[in-house]
Amino acid sequence: MSTTIIVEPDVQQKLAILGGEAADEVTDVPATQSIQQGITHATGFLYDARREGGGTTRLFKVLQTNACRFACKYCFTSCAIRRKRTTFKPDELATTFISLSRNRMAEGLFLSSGIVPDADTTMEQMLATVERLRLREGYTGYIHLKLIPGASFAYIERAVELADRVSLNLEAPNQERLSALAPDKEFSASMWGRMAWAAELMKQARREGRKAARSLTTQFVVGAVGESDRELLATVQRAHRELGLWRAYFSVFHPIARSPLADQPAEDPTRALRLYQSDFMLRDYGFSYDELPFDAQGLLPRDRTPKQAWAERHLHEPIELNRAPRHILVRVPGIGPRSADRIIAARRQSRLRDLSQLKALGVTTGWAAPYVLLDGRRPAVQLSLW
Repeated sequence: MSTTIIVEPDVQQKLAILGGEAADEVTDVPATQSIQQGITHATGFLYDARREGGGTTRLFKVLQTNACRFACKYCFTSCAIRRKRTTFKPDELATTFISLSRNRMAEGLFLSSGIVPDADTTMEQMLATVERLRLREGYTGYIHLKLIPGASFAYIERAVELADRVSLNLEAPNQERLSALAPDKEFSASMWGRMAWAAELMKQARREGRKAARSLTTQFVVGAVGESDRELLATVQRAHRELGLWRAYFSVFHPIARSPLADQPAEDPTRALRLYQSDFMLRDYGFSYDELPFDAQGLLPRDRTPKQAWAERHLHEPIELNRAPRHILVRVPGIGPRSADRIIAARRQSRLRDLSQLKALGVTTGWAAPYVLLDGRRPAVQLSLW
């Protein structure tokens, strides 16, 4: 009779597998340069995420397990793909992160997971990891915790209590697209409903002055199953309005070997950039969904920003920057919320008369110049030689 010996991977082996496979989880809005040139900010399982007010935070990105009961067609953890599977025990993962934190290698934790054998068991393991950090190790730093579709209310509630940010990947804009992308998942109750629970728990905690997660985010897979930009941004707008969504992330599809979509071409990264820019227009610039410049197929232009496309259609008269209110300034291409605030502060001191003044205030002058007046005059624009 033969004996089978199963060797459990050690912590370093698990870290290589579960840290490396967490890299596909988007935790930062990429800059234009990063999108166009493919520049990343990741080193193995450590990732430099940009802070909202500037600077970066070094996150430890890891999966609790890469085993999963679902056969999502785009995903590396899919049960339909043969690969090496492993799992971090809660104490094991907590100890690993605390070591990284104490050695100043990581400033925060981003914890996600495959789903096995079910949603509640998975969330129980993830919460056990975070409870060990918060309650036994006294860790008070940043934790971003993924919510598992279909998890029970008590687990969602506990996640909101323990984490600084919670998120749940909707992956697709509606049930029709989700069925094509992840046929085992249900959109309305299992995913959107769990985000709604989290959003209400966060609002309730704020009303009562209790500590709880400060923000809620989601992520979409872009370009895998024929969804339009119009569909994606309609769902994003609804999430901002109904759930108080802090941010949507867009992960461009890229084929994974041996997956059902292995032969499908990768999506153009510029598409994700245009979706981010459109989301900023909805969230920060005062645009409505109906103003977004979709074409007849429900897609955004790739060759220019959505705000440039909107301006070409609607900004027929130039905007006098010395008088325009903030909500008008942010509609001009090349002017964002921060540069609009700088313009308002600068014009209290003196008249704006030259593009060099705008450039010093953070304006992308090449984009803004065709649409503005400076002290009653159109600025001189360098014509292209080609």
